[in-house]
Amino acid sequence: MSAPERRELVLAAASRAFARGGYAGTSTDAVAKEAGVSQPYVVRMFGTKAELFREVLARALTRIVETFDAELDRLTIDPDSEEFWAQLGAAYAGLIADQDLLLVMMHGFSAGGTPEIGAQARSTMSAIYTQIRTRTGCTPEKAREFIAQGMLINTMLAMRAPEHFDEDPALAELSACVFGGTLDAALADGIHLQDT
Repeated sequence: MSAPERRELVLAAASRAFARGGYAGTSTDAVAKEAGVSQPYVVRMFGTKAELFREVLARALTRIVETFDAELDRLTIDPDSEEFWAQLGAAYAGLIADQDLLLVMMHGFSAGGTPEIGAQARSTMSAIYTQIRTRTGCTPEKAREFIAQGMLINTMLAMRAPEHFDEDPALAELSACVFGGTLDAALADGIHLQDT
């Protein structure tokens, strides 16, 4: 296995481990066990746990930028139409079906007080905002609305709202507003978080 392949193996394992335990709750030893390598090897490769998590977060957030770029390249309909934003949102929804990516992103935002992690999260959020604004020509308000809707979806999925919407009428109403007609489809497709 080449050095880049080994690095990718450790990053994939770290994504799984950090998704389960978060930044604070995951040690480099847990990452090493997940990757099937030694803990000193992980430390040699990444230096610190903060740097390892920063790279895991960067990897996850870069996938969002790349997904939006690919979808924006593909879309030929008017950016002022609701269909345009629905299709761009659907591309994002497909991406966050990757539960590790979703949870790493949420853990990353909550660990923003750690300087390296906060800087990575802010930088990529800025890049996503700029990408949406420049590639669509939309207003700042529309970009904010689109990103805010994505963050609400993230939060609802992270708290497992689709699995529990029937337990509380208010949660059911909010879920219907957030997921619209896709809630039943999401539940049928098993869009929920595995027990961690």
